[in-house]
Amino acid sequence: MATGPKDQHARGGQRPSPGQSRTHKRNGQRHKSVRGPAKPNIYGALDLGTNNCRLLLARPTDSGFKVVDGFSRIVRLGEGLSTTGSLTQAAMDRTIDALKQCQTKIGNHRIAKLRLIATEACRSADNAEEFLQRIQLETGIELEVVDRKTEAQLAVTGCADLVDPGVSGAVIFDIGGGSSELAWLDFRGGRPKARGKMAASIRSWQSLPVGVVSIAEKFDGVNVTPESFEEMIAYVRTFLKKFKGREKLKRAIAENKMHLVGTSGTVTTLAGLHLGLDRYDRSKVDGLWMGEQHVIDTMRVLLNMDYDRRVANACIGRERADLVIPGCAIFEAIRREWPCDRIRVADRGLREGILISLMSEDRVWSKRPGRSARGNRKPQKQRNEGAKPS
Repeated sequence: MATGPKDQHARGGQRPSPGQSRTHKRNGQRHKSVRGPAKPNIYGALDLGTNNCRLLLARPTDSGFKVVDGFSRIVRLGEGLSTTGSLTQAAMDRTIDALKQCQTKIGNHRIAKLRLIATEACRSADNAEEFLQRIQLETGIELEVVDRKTEAQLAVTGCADLVDPGVSGAVIFDIGGGSSELAWLDFRGGRPKARGKMAASIRSWQSLPVGVVSIAEKFDGVNVTPESFEEMIAYVRTFLKKFKGREKLKRAIAENKMHLVGTSGTVTTLAGLHLGLDRYDRSKVDGLWMGEQHVIDTMRVLLNMDYDRRVANACIGRERADLVIPGCAIFEAIRREWPCDRIRVADRGLREGILISLMSEDRVWSKRPGRSARGNRKPQKQRNEGAKPS
């Protein structure tokens, strides 16, 4: 919650705690006022995806928000979904366990607003409704299954601070477990200045029915050859051909200053490998710029790793060792379709988009002294949770 004027503590004595009475003088007489409990000022966002279950709880600040608690676990909810059309019992049990821990964390705070969403696995599974009812019964969490357009808009909102202010547009992509969202931001007619309004600049968007889990199950993410990697890329590109405005976007990139913004465990893993990190460090990855050649070289290194070496790498690990190359195939398909000289790496996405949207709705930044809701700000700083996106 925003602090009061800077001279509050210079008057002698400390501010009363919530509910504590205090006296003050007006016109020479002593008056008594009682402060009620402080309003909750923590906002929450939960994103249940095909691969990950993630929670973020944060408090607004002048420059964005500060994370007060978080949770991230790979649950592989969509395991086998691409072949059977159903969620497995084991996957649902893993997810329920993770959601119970999220509910405990939520219960530890006084929450102003929450938005709890589910994406592709719960959109497409034929037993999703039964699973959602079970979640509500066993955890008390009622999930909102968002459509693909909403998912793309939230990803854009979450990454908006990382778009270079000097460009004419950007392509933001979010590689998920069961689907991948792609959005073309076009600023040639003006760029939104209000926090949380960047999605208004979406010229065209697409939700690809492919993600790291589905590609890994279709092509085998464990034993990958250069030939099978090219097959993955070709498969993804068949969907990119359906992108509305595909050729116009190609011309816009050729004629204007634009760049890519990538949010996913695939992109952050590549960034960690590029930097040669001994262990994943969000503070070094989020906001990192990578050039085209950096991406090519790092993918080459990754493709030369066998499965055991991927497992042993601190930036990949066992949980991602079979998913990272399928994710690279999706990334490479996008990069080949719309080549840009630079990519901005984002260790942020849907949860951050939800938080910014909720805080914008409550006009939290316009309420702060000397601040404008439309003022430009530097990219928000968040505490390192030690977890990566899916």
